[in-house]
Amino acid sequence: MMAAMSTPSVERPVMDDDARYTAVLARDRRFDGRFWTGVRSTGIYCRPSCPARTPARRNVEFHPSAASAQAAGFRACRRCQPDATPGSPDWDLRAGTADRAVRLIADGVVDREGVPGLAARLGYTPRHLGRVLTAELGAGPLALARARRALTARALVESTDLRMSEVAFAAGFSSVRQFNDTVREVYGVAPGALRRGSAQPATLEGALALRLAVRTPFDGPALLDFLAYHLVPGVEVARDGWYARTLDLPHGPGVLRLDLSDPSTASAPPGTAILVAEVRVKDLRDLGAALERTRRLVDADVDPAAVAAHLGGDPLLGPLVRQRPGLRVPGQTDGAETALRTVVGQQISVTGARTVLGRLVAEHGEEVETGVPGLTHLFPRPAVLAEVDPEGLPMPRARGRALVGLAAAVAGGDVDLERGAERPAVREALLALPGIGPWTADYVAMRALADPDVFLPTDVGVRTAATRLGEDPAAVVARSGAWSPWRSYALLHLWQTLMPSAVPAPHPQENR
Repeated sequence: MMAAMSTPSVERPVMDDDARYTAVLARDRRFDGRFWTGVRSTGIYCRPSCPARTPARRNVEFHPSAASAQAAGFRACRRCQPDATPGSPDWDLRAGTADRAVRLIADGVVDREGVPGLAARLGYTPRHLGRVLTAELGAGPLALARARRALTARALVESTDLRMSEVAFAAGFSSVRQFNDTVREVYGVAPGALRRGSAQPATLEGALALRLAVRTPFDGPALLDFLAYHLVPGVEVARDGWYARTLDLPHGPGVLRLDLSDPSTASAPPGTAILVAEVRVKDLRDLGAALERTRRLVDADVDPAAVAAHLGGDPLLGPLVRQRPGLRVPGQTDGAETALRTVVGQQISVTGARTVLGRLVAEHGEEVETGVPGLTHLFPRPAVLAEVDPEGLPMPRARGRALVGLAAAVAGGDVDLERGAERPAVREALLALPGIGPWTADYVAMRALADPDVFLPTDVGVRTAATRLGEDPAAVVARSGAWSPWRSYALLHLWQTLMPSAVPAPHPQENR
């Protein structure tokens, strides 16, 4: 079995302040999320594409993160909403220490475990991690976590009818006073002034309807087809235009319902669209983590224009890219779940894997009440599957042993499948386990660790797609190196040519 080509190191692009100012003059949205502009004459900071009048060069300074701009005393522009821009595509492209730290901070690790917990996950001392983050992002872990809390608070204030004390708690603030002070410093107004009026209604009873920004174009229907085709009975449901699933969150179970039919651009800043994510959680502290995991699932931070520019000139991929602009690589809400599902699906059809996974969920998953027909369980936790007798699993014995071995390795901390993990170390750890080969390790890197540069040269789907497109599969594999650093997207474009429309008809119990 051939291994996927190794991911090349991606250096941080060299860009001086004059080049940044040129991007600001051009209102170039390609740089949104890569740097922020502080305007000394007004005390605000903006994204590069802000439509407001461009300030004079002498009045601006540049920051590598929203947290850096906030720490320098700038408040967020109300017009371009710089704090709400999708995250930098470079976080997944480089996957360095600072990039992995940002992902963990967004998931609430600092709020739950403090800076020492974050540093331990990354293999650094708290002091050294602070130096790394300050050097690369202009702010330490506490400032980055504070900026994330402020953004979560703003989203909750603007789109829900939660009381301000509930917003403060849900966003991770230690007190209402800290929440009030932070919002005033970051946005220049009291929290109540951010409230737009009535909250957007949710179709899922007891859920909060939250706005999620993604770069455009965004191919929601293709993402829905992929998720529906691979869904696990009991854990996921897909219908016409939407997808729902259970969430195993730090403080209890949750439910996500995501409308993927038609993202809105009406009230979004230029170059972005808004998805509506309905989230119901047992504990309000999990709202931030639920939103971050939803962002992972929909690949919210990629720059589709950069992908299209790189792949669009290839004679094979160019027509596919133009046919499906904004195609995303489906992510995950739980890395361990993705890896375990991948092992179950080894060397069997997608339909067969769904059947086996449905049985595993029914027998070993925690039952939860969701109010969504067909959505009944959490996916089995690794610690539970680690105790299962592989001989009794509904699969070949070797695969059963591989599944239980992987579950035990994750439960024991020998394999880390969170987005903050170091990809080469994860791949090495996976390949050391019996029954896990390069295809599985690389597929996990693409889906669980958001590696944008994975290609699977031995994949049956790649060979079948190439043949159907009139290409020699060996020749396609041979030239796939030219598609770096976006080979995961090339792979999805090839798979998309084989993808059936998998969204089932409405459940009989649903009111439509």
